[in-house]
Amino acid sequence: MGFGDLKTPGGLKVLNDFLADKSYIEGWVPSQADVAVFDAISSAPSTVLCHALRWYNHIKSFQNQKGSLPGVKKPLGQYGPAGVEDKTAADSKDDDDDMDLFGSDEEVTASWSVFAASQWTACFGDSVSAGRVHYSGGW
Repeated sequence: MGFGDLKTPGGLKVLNDFLADKSYIEGWVPSQADVAVFDAISSAPSTVLCHALRWYNHIKSFQNQKGSLPGVKKPLGQYGPAGVEDKTAADSKDDDDDMDLFGSDEEVTASWSVFAASQWTACFGDSVSAGRVHYSGGW
């Protein structure tokens, strides 16, 4: 999957052909997929590439709102037609797999358990340990 190198005429031609029957890269509304592809293009496509130029001008009109468009931005090579070699993965030297910025799930679960227990105790005090708080199963 992919468009190839969108900074070359070949990559823009693949994008143009892809957009011949589509308004957006994914779905029926502008999304983070459109933002990802738009950001990879260095300038507006030529008028010969009419579908890519139409799409480019349309997505450009959302520049002030591009952070609020729906979806999650994926790597560029995950968008586009199947059967096109993804040249972005080979060019990318970033390897973020070695660093866990947000901690593991076990750490989150453990800290959440401690927090929940402290909040429960703050709300109900020793009533819980004495067995005086009962959940009836209904509202």
